[in-house]
Amino acid sequence: MTKFHLPYGRENMEVDIPEERVSAVMLSQMHYYKPKLSQEELVREALENPIGSPKLSLMAEGKDKVIVIASDHTRPVPSKIIMPQMLAEIRKGNPNADITILISTGCHRETTRDELEDKFGPEIMKNEKIVVHNCDDEPNLVQIGYLPSGGPLIINRLVVEADLVCAEGFIEPHFFAGFSGGRKSIFPGVTSRVAVMSNHNAQFIDHPNSRTGVVEGNPIHRDMLYAARAGRLDFICNVVINSEKDVIYAVAGDCDLAHIDGREFLSSQCKVDAVPSDIVISTNGGYPLDQNIYQAVKGMTAAEATVKDNGVIIMVAKSNDGHGGESFYKSFRDEKDLDKMMKEFLDTPSDETIPDQWQSQIFARVLQRARIIYVSDAPDDMVRDLHMIPAHSIEEAIEKADEILGKKDSKIAIIPDGVSVIVI
Repeated sequence: MTKFHLPYGRENMEVDIPEERVSAVMLSQMHYYKPKLSQEELVREALENPIGSPKLSLMAEGKDKVIVIASDHTRPVPSKIIMPQMLAEIRKGNPNADITILISTGCHRETTRDELEDKFGPEIMKNEKIVVHNCDDEPNLVQIGYLPSGGPLIINRLVVEADLVCAEGFIEPHFFAGFSGGRKSIFPGVTSRVAVMSNHNAQFIDHPNSRTGVVEGNPIHRDMLYAARAGRLDFICNVVINSEKDVIYAVAGDCDLAHIDGREFLSSQCKVDAVPSDIVISTNGGYPLDQNIYQAVKGMTAAEATVKDNGVIIMVAKSNDGHGGESFYKSFRDEKDLDKMMKEFLDTPSDETIPDQWQSQIFARVLQRARIIYVSDAPDDMVRDLHMIPAHSIEEAIEKADEILGKKDSKIAIIPDGVSVIVI
C-alpha cells in the first residue's frame, strides 16, 4: 500500500492505494524546489530588481493617488509578505501618497472583513484604506474603450482616476487564461460583469488555445493583456508558491515582461506528462481554492487531460461554501442533457453570455469525457444536481469507481494538486 495525503480545506485527507494500481503521481517539481532566500527576501529582491520598469519607489514620486490591486479570498496570495513591502516602496517615493488597496473580486462575491484580516493581518486592516471591487456597481465603473474582441472595456473608477496603478498577485496555471497573475489583476479583477461576460464567451472558451499553460494565440489572454495596458497597470509584484503556500519565486516590474519571467519559471517546474488512466484522483490544492464546487472545476481539468474516455475522475474538494455560483448550479440542475447544454453554450453570441457560463461550459466538457465522483462536505443532493456522484472519503470514491468500471484493478493516477500542474 502507498499512503497519499491530499489537501482538503485547511487539512489533508489520507488514502491507502495498492502500489500495483498506481499508474502515476503527477506532482509539480516546484514542490521540491528550494530557494536560497526566505520568502520576504525573495519579494524584496524582486522589488529591488524590477523587470522592464523603474523601481516602484521611483514610479511613486509625485504620484498622489495610488491604487494597489490585491487578489480576493479565492486566491492564496501571501499578501502578508508582499503588501507591506509594496506599501513601503510607494511611501519611500512619496510619503504622502493617498493609497487605496482595491480587492479584485472579478465576478466573485464580496470578500468579508474576516477574510480580509486573515489575508492582510490586523495592522494593514487598521491602518490602510481598503475597497472591495463590485462588478455591478455601475456608478463606480467607467468605460475606457473596447477590447480587441470587440467587447466593452469597463473598469473600476478608482483605477481610472489613479496616478499610479500597481498590483500584487501570484502566478499559477489557469485552465483557460493560460496562467493567473499579471494582467488578470485588471481583467477580470476590477472590470465590470458586462466586460467579463463578453471576454469569457463560448467561442473563446472553446478555442483550442484557451487551455492551461497556453498564452500564444489565446484570445482570452489577448483581451486581458490589452485591458491591463489600457487600464495603466504600471507595476506588478507576483510570486510563485508551492503546495505549502510558501513563496519560492518572485518577480516585479512591467505587467507583461515580469509576468513572462514568472510563468517561464513556473512552466519549467510544473509541466507533467499525461499518463492515460481509468481513474484519476485530483484536488484543488486545498484552502482557499477548494471552498466551492465552482472553483473545483479547475482541478478537474488537470484530470481531464489524462483520464481515459469514459473513465472516472475522483475530485477531492471540501466545498464548504457549496456550489459557489447560482447560475452555474441551476444550469446543471435544470438540464440533464449535456450535449444539448453544450450546443446551447456554443450557439450563444458573445454579448449574450450569462454569468458562470464559461465555468459551466468547461464543466460540461469534463463531464462528457468522464464520470465524476465528488469527495466533499457539500450536500449530496447538490452534488447529484451537478451530474456528479457524491462520496465522503477517497476509499468510498474508489469503490464507486470500481463499480462503474466493472473491475477492481483499474489503474489510478493521482494529481495531489490539480491547479499547480500543466498536464501535456
